[in-house]
Amino acid sequence: MIVPGGPRIDTAAKLTALLREQIMSGQLAPGALIPSEQTLRQTYGLARGTVAKAVRALRNEGLATHVVGYGVVVRPVGEKEDVPAGPGSTVDIRMPSPAEVEAWELPEGVPVFVVVDADGTGQVYPADRYRLRVG
Repeated sequence: MIVPGGPRIDTAAKLTALLREQIMSGQLAPGALIPSEQTLRQTYGLARGTVAKAVRALRNEGLATHVVGYGVVVRPVGEKEDVPAGPGSTVDIRMPSPAEVEAWELPEGVPVFVVVDADGTGQVYPADRYRLRVG
C-alpha cells in the first residue's frame, strides 16, 4: 500500500520496484486498482512522465493491465498447465506477434515460449498460462 509521507522516491525505477514488491507480497492483490498516476505523483512528488514510465513498466512486465473506464489493475495469476519438453527439444522465449496476441487474447507484457521438438515440430505457449516441464 502507498503510504503518504513515506520515503521519497525519485526515479521511475524505484517507484516500479516499490509497486512490484507490493504486488509480489500481496499488498496489492490480483484485481486491485493500482493508485492513480495523480495519487502517485502527489504522494512521492514525482513528475507525470516519471510515474507514467513506472506504471508502463509494470504493464510491460505483465504484472498489471489497463481496464478501460476503471484504471490499471494487478493482473490475476492463474494455475499454469505443464508443457513437457522432451529430449532434444529447444525452447525460445520471445514477445508474441500481433497475430498471437489476438489468437491467445494476451494482455500486454506477456511473453510466449516456443517449444521445438527434436523432429522439428513446434508449438507456441503463452507464459502466463503454461510452464515448461523438463525431463
